[in-house]
Amino acid sequence: MDAAASGTTISEELAEEAESQNLLTLGIEEEYLLVDAVEPRGVEAVEQVLDHVPAEYSESVQHEYFRTQIEVASPPQLELSGLHAAMKELRGVVAGAAEQAGARLVAIGAGPAAGPAARLVDKPRYHQMRARFGDLSPGQGMCGTHVHVSIPDRESGIRVLNHLRPWLPVFQAASANSPLYNGRDTGYASWRSMLWERWPTVGPTPQLDSFEHYEELVRDLQASGAMLDEGMLYWYARLSAAYPTVEIRMGDVTPSLDDAMLLAALARGLVATLLRDIGEGAPAPDVPHPLLMAAHWRAAKDGLEGQLLDLATREPRPAWRLMRQLFDYVQPELERHGDLEMVTVLMGRLRAHGTGAARQRAILGRDGTVADVVDWLARTTRGEA
Repeated sequence: MDAAASGTTISEELAEEAESQNLLTLGIEEEYLLVDAVEPRGVEAVEQVLDHVPAEYSESVQHEYFRTQIEVASPPQLELSGLHAAMKELRGVVAGAAEQAGARLVAIGAGPAAGPAARLVDKPRYHQMRARFGDLSPGQGMCGTHVHVSIPDRESGIRVLNHLRPWLPVFQAASANSPLYNGRDTGYASWRSMLWERWPTVGPTPQLDSFEHYEELVRDLQASGAMLDEGMLYWYARLSAAYPTVEIRMGDVTPSLDDAMLLAALARGLVATLLRDIGEGAPAPDVPHPLLMAAHWRAAKDGLEGQLLDLATREPRPAWRLMRQLFDYVQPELERHGDLEMVTVLMGRLRAHGTGAARQRAILGRDGTVADVVDWLARTTRGEA
């Protein structure tokens, strides 16, 4: 919930390499829940965990809103294999630090078990948020994934945001990983999405005329009191305030790093494809805001295991059909960026095992408990399941 940071600043060498090949760089942020070593409830251990994180990783690991949460951010990468290696290392380092602090690191969208409401991290900004907005973020915390894709300039970024709007429910569905809350199944694949929408600036990115229009909206929203600063612009896609990137706030953090890499690669492929379309003069799709809201609701409800609203035909369709449509649409850019082979494999794996929400429910369906779900999540977050 803090201002976005996609790891360390991009090096001049990486920027020059990307520009020379007309390729886009990629970064990812993940938020995690810290849970008790034995019980499945959240535990306020972030300060102790950070104490155990080696100093060389300090720029990539930081606080989140609650003391039960922690966040990592990768350095920008050009190759998907490099991003995978960086995130695997960060997950392992922070999981190890959590265990040293008597906790477990869990990649899940919302606290699955009942427990006391978590206290805020002691930062002035967070206290200001609580004072103004009250208890809009209940329980033990909400954990998401944010992907940063480089853009040539901010005006190009604005046009990309306009073209992204109908695709973002697909990412939300594919990342669904919070069916449980307070020890029960909510009936939603992503209950975090429903909790998150209570904040006044959460929702689909509006149609934007220009970067000047974007800045005007940011100023007006701050003046209205709906957000303290630009870091609280919680649209599903936005321009990064700190980096020359489009930030796609795609949904729940995924338990499997493979799934995170799949969605990050598809996001880069989509931005690159949209930049090509924009260069060829393609207009942004005209999607009414109420239909976008309905599509995001359906994504949160069903995940990939049910129906999604096809915003081109305005009819429900099997979610996996739209996922495949996204893959087909961006395939040339996946190939150009060197991601096609890995993404094809990862698509097959996601199709075989389902979203995090589906896998949690499968454990419960085998007479498992919430504790069993959290045990599996902790192993998977570490890369052991």
